[in-house]
Amino acid sequence: MLLTIDVGNTHTVLGLFDGEDIVEHWRISTDARRTADELAVLLQGLMGMHPLLGDELGDGIDGIAICATVPSVLHELREVTRRYYGDVPAVLVEPGVKTGVPILFDNPKEVGADRIINAVAANELYGGPAIVVDFGTATTFDAVSARGEYVGGVIAPGIEISVEALGVKAAQLRKIELARPRSVIGKNTVEAMQSGIVYGFAGQVDGVVTRMARELADDPDEVTVIATGGLAPTVLGESSVIDEHEPWLTLIGLRLVYERNVSRM
Repeated sequence: MLLTIDVGNTHTVLGLFDGEDIVEHWRISTDARRTADELAVLLQGLMGMHPLLGDELGDGIDGIAICATVPSVLHELREVTRRYYGDVPAVLVEPGVKTGVPILFDNPKEVGADRIINAVAANELYGGPAIVVDFGTATTFDAVSARGEYVGGVIAPGIEISVEALGVKAAQLRKIELARPRSVIGKNTVEAMQSGIVYGFAGQVDGVVTRMARELADDPDEVTVIATGGLAPTVLGESSVIDEHEPWLTLIGLRLVYERNVSRM
């Protein structure tokens, strides 16, 4: 089985693949203070619950693919693969790793690994032109050309960041549950904030995607818009431009990149 690990700024998502099928997944908090040994114990605890894996760390794992936006965590995971999975092929997404997606960016090294991985999966699953909207710590919009090239994107504050900022900066407001309100016009403070978040971000997505699609293709209707990320369900039902929802897009991209690199190792 292939273990895929997507380390984000807030959460780390792990997926277990049996061939092309994801058979198990976990979401944990990202903690830059965790050591390699702590991460190994955490992995053992999670995977020990799966019936197809053995009790010992590494039993049943044939390969590992990792991407991380937090350098310190990537460093510790590199140590995990060396110390605890020494005989298992591991692909860590960084410069020099073959993705199959040309990066048309002023400085390709500035592009987050997760964004490139999303482009890989989007191009494989849906073809180009495409736009990936990833609802994470930041809301990112990434464009894939008709030729499968990563051509750039947009970065905006994420939903949770915005909610936290309201609670910190506005004295009479507080953190709220990210849920759809009864109506757009809120009848109380909580509903008013929920409306601003849900419909505000849906409007942001529709506006940004519409403008990107006009630049990306002669016919904007040809652009496939894919939503992913843990907070995507918050606005899925209110956005008019999202065509597909693939919650495991990054993990699928990691599987694809692993397959494109493991034969070269």
